[in-house]
Amino acid sequence: MSDPILGRLDLSSLSLWRAFENPTTSELIGAGAASVVILGALGAVLILTVFRLWVPLWRDWLTSVDHKRIGIMYCALALIMLARGVIEGVLMRTQQAFGLHGGFLTPDHFSELFSTHGTIMIFFVAMPFIAGIINYVMPLQIGARDMAFPVMNQISLGLTATGAALVMISLVLGEFATGGWANYPPYTGADFQPGPGPDYWIWAIVLAGIGTTLSGINFAVTIYKERAPGMTFLRMPIFCWTVICTSIIMIFALPPLTVAALMLAADRYLDFHFFTNDLGGNMMNYVNLFWLFGHPEVYLLVIPCYGIFSEVISTFSGKRIYGYMSMVYATMSIAVLSFCVWLHHFFTMGQSANVNVAFGIASMAIAVPTGIKVYNWMATIFRGRVRMTVPMIYAAGFFYLFVIGGLTGVMLANPVISFQVHNTLFLVAHFHNVIIPGVLFGLFAGYHFWFPKAFGFRLHEGWGRAAAILWIVGFSFTFLPLYWLGLHGMPRRSASFSDPAFEPVMLLALFGAALILSAFTCLAVQLWVSIRNRDKLAVPLGDPWNGRALEWSIPSPPPAYNFAIVPQVTDRDEFAEAKANGRAYAEPEAYEDIEMPNNTAIGMIVCICATLLGLALVFWIWWLAILSFAVMIVSLVGRTFRTEDSHVIPAAEIAAAHRAWLAKIQAAPPVDRLEETRERNLGRAMLERPVGPEPAE
Repeated sequence: MSDPILGRLDLSSLSLWRAFENPTTSELIGAGAASVVILGALGAVLILTVFRLWVPLWRDWLTSVDHKRIGIMYCALALIMLARGVIEGVLMRTQQAFGLHGGFLTPDHFSELFSTHGTIMIFFVAMPFIAGIINYVMPLQIGARDMAFPVMNQISLGLTATGAALVMISLVLGEFATGGWANYPPYTGADFQPGPGPDYWIWAIVLAGIGTTLSGINFAVTIYKERAPGMTFLRMPIFCWTVICTSIIMIFALPPLTVAALMLAADRYLDFHFFTNDLGGNMMNYVNLFWLFGHPEVYLLVIPCYGIFSEVISTFSGKRIYGYMSMVYATMSIAVLSFCVWLHHFFTMGQSANVNVAFGIASMAIAVPTGIKVYNWMATIFRGRVRMTVPMIYAAGFFYLFVIGGLTGVMLANPVISFQVHNTLFLVAHFHNVIIPGVLFGLFAGYHFWFPKAFGFRLHEGWGRAAAILWIVGFSFTFLPLYWLGLHGMPRRSASFSDPAFEPVMLLALFGAALILSAFTCLAVQLWVSIRNRDKLAVPLGDPWNGRALEWSIPSPPPAYNFAIVPQVTDRDEFAEAKANGRAYAEPEAYEDIEMPNNTAIGMIVCICATLLGLALVFWIWWLAILSFAVMIVSLVGRTFRTEDSHVIPAAEIAAAHRAWLAKIQAAPPVDRLEETRERNLGRAMLERPVGPEPAE
């Protein structure tokens, strides 16, 4: 029986208490991680209190509905979770490097590590990072003032933060699931794992998944309805095309995951038998539902990064993106085909050979539109005025590593090969070979590319180059050797091994993991150095890279309303054309008042209540679950009765700010591409694009 007040929460739920009672290496490592979370939270509270930052944090950030601030908070959440994901990855590589003699972690602790690592990196690093960049960039690129549903945008962030908070709390209270990032039943059913671990996974995924679905709706409606005059679909930047495809995947792929997780919750809480071994349960239903989400999810992650690379490569090659129409068709094709290939994740699970062949062919076919994109990027670089800045270094690493990952994916699309390497490290190498170069490198490229737009100063180039090179080299040493290990039979998810021939390769992978940890450290140092030297790196005029799209036509950071007047779009590369034809930086004939939404606390209320609800459900604290759910619903309903939810910015205030910026533009010397990483670059790029149309593709 559980306690009526605390449910099943007791002293044994505390990681620190478990380490005190049983001071093994695994328990001490868990207690150390819990201590870092606790001390980090206390340190944040102390800093906010000492420097009196609580009021500005609440006023300017936590209650803001500005898409730019919400985007920045998404990215900040992703980087915090990335720190944990990287450390856990290094810890797993260390355990396996010494696994010949058993290592230092228990099998259960190792299982918990790969479960949290996968869950964090997919759901709470890649997805929030992508949502953050989309939130910030997409409305600026289409000439919009904000998202279509600003308040829903804030709620989506709150639900995503709830999921991340539950995963972090699991370090301190209880433990996380040990069933992998997919949380496969029946192993995660109540018969096999009665503890709170699988429940943490369920409620983190359900709540964050609802937030992601809402984001997908918001992104899609914003592109459909909020584009500036003249911004037809075929004048949108490629990044916006990737966003609309990603939104469609978010809307249709997340519900199967949410349903599967809730059905698993029904098995665990209500003694249902959807996925149990008895009484009619069938875990293959879970597998199909999960991967009906899971493989579109891979493209949900990588498609927007294709858009980022398109913007980066076009800008730093000084050219239009080559093959615009083929890029659009390829992006749409990938989005459609992503829903047709989920079964290749379980070729070995009993379906007929004919079914396997059909899904194998579909899985091979999806490589074709991806190949088209790679050739178009190469054609864009060809004879371009290429500058090997940090984003282009990430793009170069992406080219060679992602192509290797894609080719191994084509191999795995063959059911015969898949049978041979199933459940080996070959699969681990392939998956990381796609996700890290394709997604993480793309996100880092976008982070470096758009950081000056968000904060008004560039990131330090030297530390950025060091981080990029270390990521590329570290990845190569860490994961490429795993192909060899997998082909020689090394199973995945194994804390130890018995073949001494594997040990040198495992040590090589550990060396690569150390380089990756160094790369992440360089990112942290780069941010610190950039903030410290922000006056020397300032680019307030808004165009540090000689950009081509609308986001570079406004100050850095942009005002709350984005554009003094809504732009009139006449070309695919609108800002590049405006600079070439002398239309850029022209003062409008008249200014108008702008109506913008008011701040609201509803997102924070949802975040706090949803976190308490998830924690209460994990530990069976039913009174807290009912109370937090009721407060959340009452708050959401009460929000609908507000009548004053916007404010007006006077035209005179807008005109004064815009004219002051235009005066700075006229006074600043333009810089060419050789000086864009130097102190002289204030954000006004020298026109290098030839006047007149470029040659036809």
